[in-house]
Amino acid sequence: MGDSSGQPGIHTYKSLAEEDPFGSVEPPKRPTGSLVMHSMAMFGREFCYAVEAAYVTPVLLSVGLPRSLYSMVWLLSPVLGFLLQPVVGLASDHCRARWGRRRPYILTLGVVMLLGMAMYLNGDAIVSALIADPRRKLIWAISVTMIGVVLFDFAADFIDGPIKAYLFDVCTHRDKERGLHYHALFTGLGGALGYLLGAIDWAHLELGRLLGTEFQVMFFLSSLVLTLCFIIHLCSIPEAPLRDVAKDIPPQQAPQDLALSSDRMYEYGSIEKVKNGYVNPELALQGEENKNPAEQTRRTMTTKSLLRALIGMPPHYRCLCVSHLIGWTAFLSNMLFFTDFMGQIVYHGDPYTAHNSTEFLIYQRGVEVGCWGLCINSVFSSLYSYFQKALVPYIGVKGLYFMGYLLFGLGTGLIGLFPNVYSTLVMCTLFGVMSSTLYTVPFNLITAYHREEQEGQRQQARGGGPEGSARGQGVDCAALTCMVQLAQILVGGGLGLLVNMAGSVVVVVITASAVALIGCCFVALFVRYMD
Repeated sequence: MGDSSGQPGIHTYKSLAEEDPFGSVEPPKRPTGSLVMHSMAMFGREFCYAVEAAYVTPVLLSVGLPRSLYSMVWLLSPVLGFLLQPVVGLASDHCRARWGRRRPYILTLGVVMLLGMAMYLNGDAIVSALIADPRRKLIWAISVTMIGVVLFDFAADFIDGPIKAYLFDVCTHRDKERGLHYHALFTGLGGALGYLLGAIDWAHLELGRLLGTEFQVMFFLSSLVLTLCFIIHLCSIPEAPLRDVAKDIPPQQAPQDLALSSDRMYEYGSIEKVKNGYVNPELALQGEENKNPAEQTRRTMTTKSLLRALIGMPPHYRCLCVSHLIGWTAFLSNMLFFTDFMGQIVYHGDPYTAHNSTEFLIYQRGVEVGCWGLCINSVFSSLYSYFQKALVPYIGVKGLYFMGYLLFGLGTGLIGLFPNVYSTLVMCTLFGVMSSTLYTVPFNLITAYHREEQEGQRQQARGGGPEGSARGQGVDCAALTCMVQLAQILVGGGLGLLVNMAGSVVVVVITASAVALIGCCFVALFVRYMD
């Protein structure tokens, strides 16, 4: 992945090709500081997610959004993410920018996150300053706020795939595992800090009086944290660009060394490897047929070829995606309705009464305590992520995966059957176990699958056989994170109907428990684990 000439300003990796002419690039060992810097993106992203969770409902209510449009706000972003995230993953696999394959996408999505936050936290103030007519002002305020929420969710969901792929591209297998643990650690810390700052009454503090409203205060803090975290992240580890084959391989060698059949081009996210690094497959096709590189790129990046690639996903990848879908469906079923559950079921409040009534004030108190429960979840997620490495030698990756689903299923089942303030807050620690599990174990398995394939290619090449193709890690990570969007679609479209049918929010946690326990069986029986 780097130029072996050692020219100044170009980051170089030691290639295994020195010992094995068919070897693939092995990045150097990364220091802990670089991995921590790389994880700062997850801290900033989760901080902003927590701010959204704390403020987006008050913002939507304050601009007068009708209840009939709530489902549209929450469903539009995951629908777009589910449809388009594999396209972004595949595009980043083929990106030939000089800055690297993943970082241009991360930077772009980070800017979109900032734009979305600016629109949904400041939209009402901006519209009020520009439009005087009350009716037009209401329509524009609702529109700008909705667009801001969708843009933020869209970019924040999308950005996880390129961040993970960036880590996988520039790290060894051991550093990938360390990096994922740091990602989960800083994800929990960012969420905890975001929830804590969201619980502060900024309107009565000096910063709140200076900036105007608490919405403007949270935008200022969120944009500052996100910008600093992403600058640190993008400067953490150098990323070598995807090289043009023509610059590395003499033209007379291209037909023999880089021939790529049309069938192999459509293997699941395939990226061919050659002597000194990763090669763009559509560029490699020039050795077989003298075609325009831009035309080949368009051919490879069509939706049809992408769907063929995803449909042709190997069975163990498909099972991992299904288990990820089950886990996130259970987790989101509980987390998205948790504060409402605390207010209505645990505290016996009523959100539909007058805002000055005792029942409504009790409900608000339950929501506040629910926010502290989410903070406990984030803190324990960070702690558990740190100690996960110590548990692996004793229970293995399969044990970690199974235990995360089992503890979450039992915890949500208990709070649904026996709702109590203190026991519910204690069970929030088990939510943190599930959160950390979902952020680490599936991606650890992805790296293990890729490592096995790379070893198989090296052995095949040493035996004199043709070298196989390796799946692009960007599209693999995107396919996995697409399951989060699909889970949001299922939860947003299904749980509201279940609550209306049951007449109680308690059905939410019972559903989360049942889905998680089903997930226990699935991860034990169908997911493939590596020794």
